[in-house]
Amino acid sequence: MKQDMTNPEKGPRREHRISRRAVLTGLLAAGTTGTAGLIFQKLRKRKEQQARTFIAKAASYDVDLTSLIEAGMRQLGIGEQHIRGKRVLLKPNLLETPEGAAHIYTHPHVIRGAVEAMLKLGAERVIVGEGSASYREIGRLADESGLAELLAEDNIPIVDLNCDDLVVRANAGGMTSLKTLTFPAVTEKVDFVVSMPKMKTHHWAGVTLSMKNMFGLMPGIVYGWPKNTFHCAGINRSILDINATLPSHLAIVDGITGMEGDGPLAGPAKQAGVIVIGRNLPAVDATAARVMGINPLKVPHLKAASGWLGTIRENNISQRGETIASVQTQFALLSKIPAHRGLRLRATRQDMN
Repeated sequence: MKQDMTNPEKGPRREHRISRRAVLTGLLAAGTTGTAGLIFQKLRKRKEQQARTFIAKAASYDVDLTSLIEAGMRQLGIGEQHIRGKRVLLKPNLLETPEGAAHIYTHPHVIRGAVEAMLKLGAERVIVGEGSASYREIGRLADESGLAELLAEDNIPIVDLNCDDLVVRANAGGMTSLKTLTFPAVTEKVDFVVSMPKMKTHHWAGVTLSMKNMFGLMPGIVYGWPKNTFHCAGINRSILDINATLPSHLAIVDGITGMEGDGPLAGPAKQAGVIVIGRNLPAVDATAARVMGINPLKVPHLKAASGWLGTIRENNISQRGETIASVQTQFALLSKIPAHRGLRLRATRQDMN
């Protein structure tokens, strides 16, 4: 599968040269405030990319999600000429699927909507793949969520990414000490990768959106459960390495019902009523974070990705569909969770809960 990788720009004069890895590692270790943030902004003089994102209102999962997703893709310039004949991998978040807790996982109707939108645009084949951080096999999760029944209508296969054959790639990010990253072999058999996260807060990463969702791409038979290798290497650094090494082509965020508070598993449901779509994952996640009332500039992996893997600055993102202001809500943040502190775009009383 062809990958579009960003070429690093030339650094400052030799006597002042500091590697990107040293700068970003310092930033991620110290957070995004104070001296580390100032040094980061001064040294990394990359030109910010431009990106487009699409927001659609969706009051429930009963709306025509196929048409909504297709319309969003077209708004982003993705049509038949980009999808026809392609083999597409959809990577939803199926972390756990307990009964009565659909706010934990990407809703089956959103996944089916993406499947049918891709088929309408001429995809040769669509595959759904997930590598849950729990020990549970994907077939059981798909059955319990109702996804398997819906996908059977279009004869769509489901691949357990935890147990697929393996391919090894050089670590293109260089943010962790890992020299290589091992991916499921299905990633070599597709042309178009789509991250399909649930809109949720996260007790270690701040938010879990399209970039963090790619943790579930990594095989548990190599990295353990719940992907312990990456937790030990540093979650934010690992998010950057994974996305730099295998960039996705599209993100579709299920924000119809998300999760606030102690995500990604223990928080309550939060009705946001949106779908967010985009081709640039940092831009999509920044837009989704703003919808959640969260400042993406305060989320370490998004801050570090900006100007490298994409852009998160609002004035560099062309917004299609609904405006952020028209759909913005306030996902609860918990002051007892260190990763939540300082994330709010505007401080509210609920941040003190």
